[in-house]
Amino acid sequence: MTKHDGSSDGEHFDAAEIRRERESGWFRQHEAELIEQARERRRAAETVRQAALTEADRADHRGRCPHCGEKMGHDRLEEIEVAKCPSCGGIFFDRGELETLLLRHDGHRRGFFRKLLGLGERESEGQA
Repeated sequence: MTKHDGSSDGEHFDAAEIRRERESGWFRQHEAELIEQARERRRAAETVRQAALTEADRADHRGRCPHCGEKMGHDRLEEIEVAKCPSCGGIFFDRGELETLLLRHDGHRRGFFRKLLGLGERESEGQA
């Protein structure tokens, strides 16, 4: 960034050129840092946006049947309140409710699961 003006002292520097060269040097040195900061801000904004969408989706689906989307009703099953879909008949337990129900019927539990899986019916057909 030198200018030769033809004078006897050789070259001289223009103050504006020096300033531009310093600015360009600073931007070259800090460009990667500035780009990364901008990316981090975009990522943070996207995370906030996704969290808001996820919460909105949860609110839309809360209280709805995961199978058919109908509004869930509630029913009592041996003193345990369960969510029951009036449309498809699905029954949904909160954490620990199924275990509580099964522990109350510990002696029948094996037969319950065999019937649930259809194993009890096959054995009785084979014996007949």
